[in-house]
Amino acid sequence: MIKPALIACDVDGTLFDDDETITPRTRDAVRAAVAGGARFVLATGRPPRWIRPVVDALGFAPMAVCANGAVVYDSATDRVVSTRTLAVDTLAELAELAARVIPGAGLAVERIGERAHDTATPQFISSPGYEHAWLNPDNTEVSIDDLLSAPAIKLLIRQAGARSADMAAELAKHIGIEGDITYSTDNGLVEITPLGTSKATGVEEIARPLGIVSDEVMAFGDMPNDIPMLLWAGHGVAMGNAHPEVMAAADEVTSPNSDDGVARVLERWWL
Repeated sequence: MIKPALIACDVDGTLFDDDETITPRTRDAVRAAVAGGARFVLATGRPPRWIRPVVDALGFAPMAVCANGAVVYDSATDRVVSTRTLAVDTLAELAELAARVIPGAGLAVERIGERAHDTATPQFISSPGYEHAWLNPDNTEVSIDDLLSAPAIKLLIRQAGARSADMAAELAKHIGIEGDITYSTDNGLVEITPLGTSKATGVEEIARPLGIVSDEVMAFGDMPNDIPMLLWAGHGVAMGNAHPEVMAAADEVTSPNSDDGVARVLERWWL
């Protein structure tokens, strides 16, 4: 591959090791690439409010594709650059569908304001009894009517004890024009993003004004929400710990996130 002009990197399970930090080797490799003229872009399912720990670990503030492509966020200026949302009527259709296809599932939505912590916009709200898939719940419980009352950058469907892959397969039988289904953990959580939205569309939105085409992009990821980005990029790299479908979609499989998989690839060009 030609020397990458832009590196698009997933965070959890990819850039971060299993302790949710960046090893010195990986941080040094990323910083060497940036010092050498490459653009480095985060591409994550995380919302902007969960980007600050990544910036702190890197030691610089890159552009970030958040919420699986629904938000482009400038972490250096704490500014939401662009958003794509699910409309209120679409959310209602999806909620009805989820209740029918996955009975008892909890629902939550991510909303976005103008900054990572926009107090004017309650950002992560959930239905009563929603069981968080992560260890750091920051959701606000509201009624279903309130949940569906405003556009959202993504809808989360959660069923504790289920496999995300099974949930996605069931939903895929019914969801078509309403939104795109993906997941970033197999812990009973499926995310629905606005139709045609993915990490690939978000990274392309950042690359295009810079005159960077897909052939000049290298992308790293580990879960199915990374597949569109890995396929779009000139060189898609799956982590050694990646989901089998991600490995199949990639041009290359590197070491796991626990063994500096990102650094091992970047060091070919930047030592």
